[in-house]
Amino acid sequence: MNRFMPALFAVVAAPFLMGQREPVLVPEVSQSRIEVRQGFTGADLLLYGAVIDPAGAGSSTEYDIVVVVKGPAEPIRLREKDRIAGIWMNSGSSDFRSAPSFFAVASSAPVDEIVDPLTAAIYELGTEFIQLSPTGQIDPEVQDRFARGLVEMRERAGLYKQTDEGVRISEKVLYQARIELPSNVITGEYTAETFAIANGRVLASATADIDVVKVGLEGQVVYAAQRLSLLYGLGAIALSLSMGWLAGRLFAKS
Repeated sequence: MNRFMPALFAVVAAPFLMGQREPVLVPEVSQSRIEVRQGFTGADLLLYGAVIDPAGAGSSTEYDIVVVVKGPAEPIRLREKDRIAGIWMNSGSSDFRSAPSFFAVASSAPVDEIVDPLTAAIYELGTEFIQLSPTGQIDPEVQDRFARGLVEMRERAGLYKQTDEGVRISEKVLYQARIELPSNVITGEYTAETFAIANGRVLASATADIDVVKVGLEGQVVYAAQRLSLLYGLGAIALSLSMGWLAGRLFAKS
């Protein structure tokens, strides 16, 4: 039933939006909560919705849609290795204060055919436009090299991806896109932001939230470590001591 809600809303709300000058996006996501259990192999997200044009069904405006899914931001240190005296050694490093743990873009056409590079950079419409937050003083060229290295590394891990023509639009109103979350995603709050674009301009945007959570025994361990850190630490120490004592007793008997 939820799959038809955007279209139904578009039909019902259109008469009330005739006074609007900009389109309205009505986004939906197939799963607002993804549970990570033992043996988790990833998830297939369906992002869909409707673009409500203020001119109604007779509008001649054709919209492009870009969907950007981001995972929780996290700090990261990236190291660069170089061959020195025949040995591979760390020759440099760069710290990023805030890098998305997951980043995926799907668009109805190649992004460079939809918007100019400045607009793409403002809205992060592509892996080359991810807004990383480097820390410390570093040469801009070196910083760009580390940033490209981070993106390439996470692309190989399936954590950063971009799919041109990955959004399908029907009757200039309904859209849908599929984003695959790999098994190595981290838990936390994810956002799926949708942009409606026409004539090189972003005319509307909307955001849907997705929670990726661990459940089962792993989820209980994570909850204890985060919410009951003192008890978790004491329990870990007690477990280590008891295992050490048990191992000592077993070896003493042998």
